[in-house]
Amino acid sequence: MDLIIRNACLLQDNELRVADIGIQGASIVAIAPVLQADARELDAAGCLVVPGMIETHIHLDKTCILDRCRIEEGTVAEAVRETAAAKRNFTAEDVYARGKKTLERCIAHGAMHMRTHVELDPGIGMIGFDAISQLARDYAWAIDLELCVFPQEGLTNNPGTEELLIEGLRRGARTIGAAPYFDTDPPRQIDRIFAIARDFDAEIDMHLDLAETTDGMQIEYVCRKTEEFGWGGRVAVGHVTQMSLLPPDRFAAIAARLASAGVAVTVLPSTDLHLMGRSHDHAVPRGVVPVEPLRAAGVTCSISTNNVLNPFTPYGDGSLVRMANLYANVCHVSRPADLAGCLDMITGSAARLMRLPDYGIRVGGPADLVALDAANPADVITTLAQPLWGLKRGRTSFTRPRSQLYPPVN
Repeated sequence: MDLIIRNACLLQDNELRVADIGIQGASIVAIAPVLQADARELDAAGCLVVPGMIETHIHLDKTCILDRCRIEEGTVAEAVRETAAAKRNFTAEDVYARGKKTLERCIAHGAMHMRTHVELDPGIGMIGFDAISQLARDYAWAIDLELCVFPQEGLTNNPGTEELLIEGLRRGARTIGAAPYFDTDPPRQIDRIFAIARDFDAEIDMHLDLAETTDGMQIEYVCRKTEEFGWGGRVAVGHVTQMSLLPPDRFAAIAARLASAGVAVTVLPSTDLHLMGRSHDHAVPRGVVPVEPLRAAGVTCSISTNNVLNPFTPYGDGSLVRMANLYANVCHVSRPADLAGCLDMITGSAARLMRLPDYGIRVGGPADLVALDAANPADVITTLAQPLWGLKRGRTSFTRPRSQLYPPVN
């Protein structure tokens, strides 16, 4: 063995136990109460060790552009308008530099898998795609970065966009996205996305039902198309803020439909809190979908960051733990099992959404590990536990020292 991690607190078979983890090369080769071998050692000191965390929905191509945009309304329409104007001056070098800044923050907070949405349209062409593709290659030592090509400014209303999406899939993107609410005929965009996904055997990850009323929801139509195309387990929807406004009986019916169709849900609390409720002067709806009843119904769910430091979300540090804590605050999550579920939505459940078969802490699995300064999964969320170190394929990818206090010496 090359490395033994001593005294790691692991969640296995829904039970916490302290064990040693043996690593050879890029793989875990042993897990036992005590391992005996001549190898380098790393003491986890009882910290919770989890598989590398997963960003299922982020936008690296348009991060860090607050200095180029105005935020006066705080609406979705304004964010799209301001970002579209800024995009006209994007270069591959600019996208790369800004994306690198946010990607490094995510890595330092424990992310080791990521799906980033990349905008393709006649205004930006393949500039963002090329830059983020290069970023993925350059940072493969720390994170597995998957590109999702999508039409932020519309598809059927924006000639030339479909051809660019197809070009992105031809160049290696595994996933295609959507934003149906920007077309005058949302179902038509959804139909085209499913057809393209079938042609390229691609995953689907849609921005869906981002609005402050329940009018014009497309979630049930997406479930129907998922079943029609046999794409169950390969479709995810992000935002779905309209679901947060539904009465319990309708919410439960849609939850059952999502589970039956195999459509996953990603909650993006920071963005949705910022964008929703702008038309209200009291009793402001916050737009964050409570996922505990979805998970109970069998829906695969994740929590993710979405945008960082742009008109869609003028905040962000790349911390998935902070995002899970924010979600827990907004949705009144307090039971230990549900708090542990928040950690699952940035680890195991997120892996299921992205269909990552080789994920988790097990013998023969990848040595992708993060040590969190907490004793159990619930504490990670309640205390905003910091990641102390990470290993990607058995190699140290980041470290973060604990804070140290200096009391006066008498």
